[in-house]
Amino acid sequence: MSAAAVAESNDVNGTKPSFLARFMRNQSGSTAIEFAVLAIPFSLLVFAILESCIAFAGQQVLANAADEVARQLRTGQVRAAAITKVALEKMICDKLEVLVAKGCPELVVDLRSYPTFADAAKVKVKLTSDKDIDTTGFAVTPGPSMSKNMLQVFYRWPVITDFMRASMSNLKDGKTLQYATVTWQNEPFND
Repeated sequence: MSAAAVAESNDVNGTKPSFLARFMRNQSGSTAIEFAVLAIPFSLLVFAILESCIAFAGQQVLANAADEVARQLRTGQVRAAAITKVALEKMICDKLEVLVAKGCPELVVDLRSYPTFADAAKVKVKLTSDKDIDTTGFAVTPGPSMSKNMLQVFYRWPVITDFMRASMSNLKDGKTLQYATVTWQNEPFND
């Protein structure tokens, strides 16, 4: 070892520096260490953004599906007599299958006629004690021409990323509730 190398490896007192001091002074590999330290928070941020964007897109598709089905009922294109729970779920599911599982297994619908808009406004969505949608009283009973109706569409949206599940989910099994509602008065059409 040359005299310059020995002098460089010793500190000002002539003793050999500690491992930590040598580690902090050494610059080789610092880029890899900095990347490793920043990669985890960056990945978490990217996954959080993607999860939120996909859930928002799902909510918009659900709202658009509810609006479109409500318009068909409001104008009389689809008659109240032709609407059953299965038929209504299929109409909505056909529009949702772009983003959700085939057959829309987590879809819940409620379509009822009300005497006034004030009565429809009193309807509240409730969660059960085990954090699920309380479907008590849900039905598919649309009204005739000129009746006031309200369609509520619910989807139990799965939260994909584990670390986001605690902050995003509000239902059991780590799912979040996607919800759309439309209230309208049917147009005058022949029943």
